[in-house]
Amino acid sequence: MERDWMDKGTLDSPGIYNGHGGTFKNTLAEMDTPDPSVIYQDGYYYMTFTHNGADVMVMKSRTLDFRQAQSKTVWNPPIDTAYSANLWAPEIQYIQGKWYIYFAADDGLNENHRMYVLEADTDDPMGDYTFKGQVKDETNKWAIDGLAMEHEGKLYFVWSGWEGDVNVQQNTYIAPMSDPLTISGPRVLLNEPTLDWEQAGGPPYIDEGQSILKKAGRLFIVYSGAGSWTPFYSLGMLALDPGTDPLVAANWKKSEQPLLQMDEQAGVFGPGHNSFVTSPDGTEDWIVYHATTSSSDGWNNRRARAQRVSWNEAGMPEFGKPLSLATAIAVPTGAGVIKSEYAKKAGERVEFDGIPATLAAEVPLLIHYRNTSGGSLPVDLLVNGDKMAAPVELAPTKVEQTGYVYTQAALQQSDNNVISLPAAIAGLETTAIEIPRYEAESAEFKGSTEMEENLFASGLGVVKLAPSGEAGGTGNAGKVKSTSTVQFTNIAVPEKRDYTLRIAASNAGKQTARLKVVIDGEKTMTVEVAKTKRNQFVPVDVTVSLKAGVHMIHMETVSDQVSMDYIDIIG
Repeated sequence: MERDWMDKGTLDSPGIYNGHGGTFKNTLAEMDTPDPSVIYQDGYYYMTFTHNGADVMVMKSRTLDFRQAQSKTVWNPPIDTAYSANLWAPEIQYIQGKWYIYFAADDGLNENHRMYVLEADTDDPMGDYTFKGQVKDETNKWAIDGLAMEHEGKLYFVWSGWEGDVNVQQNTYIAPMSDPLTISGPRVLLNEPTLDWEQAGGPPYIDEGQSILKKAGRLFIVYSGAGSWTPFYSLGMLALDPGTDPLVAANWKKSEQPLLQMDEQAGVFGPGHNSFVTSPDGTEDWIVYHATTSSSDGWNNRRARAQRVSWNEAGMPEFGKPLSLATAIAVPTGAGVIKSEYAKKAGERVEFDGIPATLAAEVPLLIHYRNTSGGSLPVDLLVNGDKMAAPVELAPTKVEQTGYVYTQAALQQSDNNVISLPAAIAGLETTAIEIPRYEAESAEFKGSTEMEENLFASGLGVVKLAPSGEAGGTGNAGKVKSTSTVQFTNIAVPEKRDYTLRIAASNAGKQTARLKVVIDGEKTMTVEVAKTKRNQFVPVDVTVSLKAGVHMIHMETVSDQVSMDYIDIIG
C-alpha cells in the first residue's frame, strides 16, 4: 500500500515539510517477534512481544523499524509460581499517566494460563517494573491476550478465554475495570469463532490477539482467528455501533470475512496478532502484525511487520493485502524528525539521544530552527560530548518561518548516539534534527539487483547492481538488454535549492564503472565509480537542483558491477 504523493505534497504543491521520508522493508526486527505490541510516545516507538515465553523484553526505536533498536529485559518471573512459565503476548500500554504491561503466564501447564500485570516504577517504559498481580474476573477461567481499553472516559479489559475448563474454543470477552489493575464487573461474551475462516486448523477454534482501533469516534476490536500454528491465521473485526454500550454484545457488529489473511504470492503466511500505532505526526494509522514466510513454519519464524491502514468512505478500516518482504514501504509521516520537545535538557543545551549507527562514520545532519535575532548565529554542535570542528551558521528567519541548515555529524557505532545543540541563545529556537540518509537495502529493486548483508556497510547491508548485459528474448537483434536498478522513492527536501547527492558505492572490478542516475524520471546523468577495494565504499558526489517536495531517484548500471551502500542528501 503506497502513499499517494498528495499526502505529503508534490513538486508543484509541496505542502508542509514533514521529514526527509524514505522507505523501509518488512520485517521490523531480525529476531522472532511474535505477538507484537507497539506504542508511540514522546518521540519513540516501543515494542514488546513474546520473547521465548521466558521474560518480558521491551525495544525502543526512533522509527517503526526496530532493527537498530535498543532493547532490555524489563522483568523476569520468579521461579515456582503460577506465572513462572509460558509468558505470552505482553501488551505495553500507557494508561492514566502510567506504563503497564499485561501478559499471560502459567506454571508450566497451559490450562493454568491467566492474565497478569506489571506497573512501571517510573515514567520510563524501559525502566523497572513491579509485579502487581493477576487481572481476573469472578470466573477466574483460562485467559490470555488481555489488554485495557479506554472508551468515553471508562476503562474496560478485553481478552481471549475459555467458557469452561476444557480447551474447546477461545472466545472474546470484555469486562469493566475500576482501575488499570482491577476488573470490577462480570465478563461479557462478545464473540465466538463461528465462521469457517475462524475455525481453520481447529479444533480448538480460536479467537485471540484482540487489539483496539479508534477513528473519528468509532471503536473497533480487531482479533486473530484460526489456528496460530497454521498459515490460515487471519484478522477479523468487531465494530461497536456509535454511541452504544461496549458491554452489550449485540452492539458489536462482526465482519464476515477476514481483513488480513495469507497471501501465497507475496510469501506471507499466518498474518495475525496485531496492534495499532500512529505515525509520529499522528495523521496516519499503522497496523503491526506478525507473519511467517512459509506455510509450514508453524510457530517458528514469526516476525513483526507493518503497513499503513486506510479508511473508506463509510469510516471502516482497510488493511489491504499483506506486503511482501521485497516491498519498499513509504515511512510513516513525520518519521526521522527528532523533535526538541522530546529531547533532554542539559543545562544550556538540548540533547537528542537514541540515534543509532551500525558503523562509526560521518552522516548528514539537517537542523530545523528559528532565528529571530536579526543576524546569523554560529552554534557549537556536540556529538557524544565532542565538539565538531567548526560552528554551524544559522541564518536569520522570520518569526513563524522554519530555517533548515545541513551539516555533518560524526557518529560512533552505537544504538544511542547523542547530538547536542545550544538551547539558550537569545532569538534562537532549535525545533528538530534529522539524518537524511537513505539505505539502499530499503529501496525498491528491479532486474537482477540483489541485497546482501555486509558488516562494513551502513545499515544492514548493500545492494549489488549487476553489470549491464544481454538477456535472451526476441526483437530486431534477437536479444533485449537486461538492467539492474535500484529506485529510491519518497525522498523529500524542504526547500528549492541545489543539493549534493552523495552515493556511497564500491567497485571491486578492474576498471571504472558507470551509473546512470535519473531524477524524477526527467533529469538523467551518468556518474563514474572509481575502482575500490572490496567492501570499501567511497562517496560519489552529484549536484542536483531539487524543488521542495517529494522526489524519486532511479539508478542503474551502465557498465560493470557496483555495490551501493546508501545515498545522502546534503544541502
